[in-house]
Amino acid sequence: MAKMESQAAVAVPPSVDETGLTDSGDIQLLAKMGYKQELRRQYSTVQIFAVAFSIMGLVPSIASTLTFSLPAGPAGMVWGWLIASILIFTVGLAMADMASAMPTAGGLYWWTHHFAGDKYKKVLSFLVGYSNTLGLIGGMCSVDYTLSLMLLACVSIARDGNWSASNGTIYGVYAGLILLHALCGIYTGKIMPKIQTFCIFINIAIIVATVIALPVGKVTRGASLNPGSYVYGHVDNLTTWPTGWSFILSFMAPIWSIGFFDSCVHMSEEALHAAQAVPLGIIWSAGCACVLGFLVLSIIAACMNPDVSATTHSVYGQPMAQIYFDALGKRGALGFMGVLIVIQFLIGLSLIVAASRQVWAFSRDGALPFSNYFRHVSQRVRYQPVRAIGGLVMVCIIFGLLCLINAVAANALFSLFVASNYIAWGTPILCRLIWGKTRFRPGEFYTGLLSRPIATIAVLWLGFGLILSMFPSTGPNPSAENMNYTIVINGFVWIAAMTYYVLFARKWYTGPRITIDGSSSMVDSTSGDDVRAERKRAGES
Repeated sequence: MAKMESQAAVAVPPSVDETGLTDSGDIQLLAKMGYKQELRRQYSTVQIFAVAFSIMGLVPSIASTLTFSLPAGPAGMVWGWLIASILIFTVGLAMADMASAMPTAGGLYWWTHHFAGDKYKKVLSFLVGYSNTLGLIGGMCSVDYTLSLMLLACVSIARDGNWSASNGTIYGVYAGLILLHALCGIYTGKIMPKIQTFCIFINIAIIVATVIALPVGKVTRGASLNPGSYVYGHVDNLTTWPTGWSFILSFMAPIWSIGFFDSCVHMSEEALHAAQAVPLGIIWSAGCACVLGFLVLSIIAACMNPDVSATTHSVYGQPMAQIYFDALGKRGALGFMGVLIVIQFLIGLSLIVAASRQVWAFSRDGALPFSNYFRHVSQRVRYQPVRAIGGLVMVCIIFGLLCLINAVAANALFSLFVASNYIAWGTPILCRLIWGKTRFRPGEFYTGLLSRPIATIAVLWLGFGLILSMFPSTGPNPSAENMNYTIVINGFVWIAAMTYYVLFARKWYTGPRITIDGSSSMVDSTSGDDVRAERKRAGES
């Protein structure tokens, strides 16, 4: 892999040295992008990987997305995961190339501004920043809504399926979980890296336990495992789409599950040796999800009820709960669901940490309403963006009110995650392909001659995945309850963001802002008049 070109030293603010926030190498690289060090660097390479791996939470994520893949049968579930996850891995590689060269918390919108043509850099950067921010918010809502359903599913199992939660109960549990995640995210900052390390072990433990316990429990209860021909060759179609398209729609399971490796990017300004830690965190997390997910789904397919519809229409409200119940009985199912709940909680905790860094970075560049308020970093709480976390909580609790309507309304909101993030991921990669041939300077991680072909495949996949995310999963003539509202919700977000930009933000949003004095910076070469204007406002000549 190519090494980073030598760079001129950049002045380091005395305040950073005095607080011991980081080492000079990371400070200088960040300063070349125009930013001073404000957060505390305390995450090792393994812990950066742990953030993304924890947010993916492989087994609970698979449990949450079985409804996307099971309609295609076991073969669609297993092979759909493998095919899509390999393509998603190319996105991780393309992102890792840029993350190594330019590791900053605002990553995606910063890269877009850096690579895009002069006419488009501000508007595209603005769109990507809002898409990424709202995609992360949609992810937070989705994680805690799913966690509330998992908690209430355990209550249903304990009562032998004779109880179901009302919408008000679901929302109450959801709002409580959001608040608890916020408090934990703020006050566990000192031990958060250790929590992330723990997340690796508990996620690996549930994978190993699931892979061993499901087949052993199935056999112990006197049932036989499904043969390999069923696991890898049996195709169902519980939709009204053609069978081939039903198989393609099973890609939505890995699209939903392997969707947060960009969290490594948002932790860039807290990573030790970020030029190496961030890209490795991205590719390790995406690669592990590909391989381990295929293994877990193969075991699930071998142990599930051969009648797929019996699992998809479980009385417990969760297909995975039914699979555990069939193989392990009531106590075993409750035990495993309890562990999944713990992991799902840790997913939400890691996600609110990563999302708050995106909100903080975007506020630092003046793009969000009340940016001066949300860009504040609390030195009393170990250099945490406390106000950004508080803002996220308020938005999530308000958005979560859709839970009070019905599950369809709630799922419409949560569709923000896939489509918005795919726009946010694909735009900087596309900008690099179109305009960035001379602007891209490799970092410590670089895929070399394969870099542009990989980026091309990644853009094509993201475009396809974006379109796929807008299809109704049940068939071409959906009812109001089965309709996919992704285009409505995301269309509103994109139109609203662009309207806000045209009417107001274009007058003051200039892209990444300079927050440090330096002899030169990467933004100088691509921002031109914008940087000079920003420096003039900051009192620089």
